[in-house]
Amino acid sequence: MGHTLTDNRHGLVVNATVTQADGFAEREAAKVMIRDARQAVASLDTEVTLGADKGYDAAEFIEALHRLKVTPHVAQNNSGRRSAVADEIAASEGYAISQRKRKLMEQGFGWAKSVGPIRQMMVRGIKKVDQLFVRTMAAYSKPSIPFAKRR
Repeated sequence: MGHTLTDNRHGLVVNATVTQADGFAEREAAKVMIRDARQAVASLDTEVTLGADKGYDAAEFIEALHRLKVTPHVAQNNSGRRSAVADEIAASEGYAISQRKRKLMEQGFGWAKSVGPIRQMMVRGIKKVDQLFVRTMAAYSKPSIPFAKRR
């Protein structure tokens, strides 16, 4: 499985990795990537949020985010259960913005499959797949300069 962590403002991929699919891989990879991102922030007082879909609405994942001092802007999964995301967080303006912006992440996967080589992998083994996936996401995140501004 390929995983990315993106910046909410611009949709740039700031971290990418590949793991073996096992039912827990998405949340485990997210914890590692957000821990890395948290360490890159200058101060622990800096507010960090994480927007994600309903698949991340699990009590152990939300608790891990709180321990990392990350505000969980995870979509609430209320279908037949109680969400682990506090209603106070879900009612905030920042939460609504994060839920709209998290769709930017999907554009990178779309590009990687249509333009990049991710639709059908030509390499085998998790290490080689990881290298190709990370390079592809780095290429997607390369800031482009409009032709008119190049001088």
